[in-house]
Amino acid sequence: MTRHLRKVGTNSGNNGCPTLYTTEAGAYVVQGDRVTDPAELAQLDNLTADEGAVVVPRELLANFGPKEPVHVPQWIGFDEFDGMFTTLKHSAWRLETRRRYAWDERQDTYRQFAAGEVVEWDLDDPWCRERREQTALGKRFERVRVVDEPATPGQLYLADNARRNRAVGEDIRTLTRAQADELSLPAEDFWLFDSRVVALLHFDEDDEMTCVELITNPVDVLRYCQFREAAWHLAIPSEG
Repeated sequence: MTRHLRKVGTNSGNNGCPTLYTTEAGAYVVQGDRVTDPAELAQLDNLTADEGAVVVPRELLANFGPKEPVHVPQWIGFDEFDGMFTTLKHSAWRLETRRRYAWDERQDTYRQFAAGEVVEWDLDDPWCRERREQTALGKRFERVRVVDEPATPGQLYLADNARRNRAVGEDIRTLTRAQADELSLPAEDFWLFDSRVVALLHFDEDDEMTCVELITNPVDVLRYCQFREAAWHLAIPSEG
């Protein structure tokens, strides 16, 4: 469906460029000089064949861009989220804070663990192969799991699961709930990719992951980087 564009303003005289437009959905469309220099385009992050770049004068945004700071959540699908684990450049770091994950309890390995059996983790499934491939490229995968005292059944299962994480190259550590509270860590799960983008994981009351929110504002990302530094400083290697 063709979007209806409304002109917001322009810094040009009568040549029509550069100009800022809005769509009915509240998005912005910029008309400006295309960036065509290959060396400049190569500096852009993950530019796809369907994307382009234009030069936007500072005055255009200052004069006609939105003036009030409004937080608009940026949601991504699970497929796009999964893809971030291969498009990252150097590191992915996770904080796990929940007492149970409904997804875990649907796995055969959880039923084995709950029955007191020795869990034989499949180290050649697609997830494991991808992790090994990425760590072989020099990328770091690290996570801190917050554990209650005493640990919940779900947390004990993940402690056993840590054998699998380490086998594919992850550095996995634990932190007690009391320590996490002392550090004022958030009571939310998130992944931090390359210290520049946060994937905040949302769950419902049944402990099902429902959606993923991207956080890219540098000020907010820095706050999550500080959470990482504090947690990593006190966390100890998992004993699983």
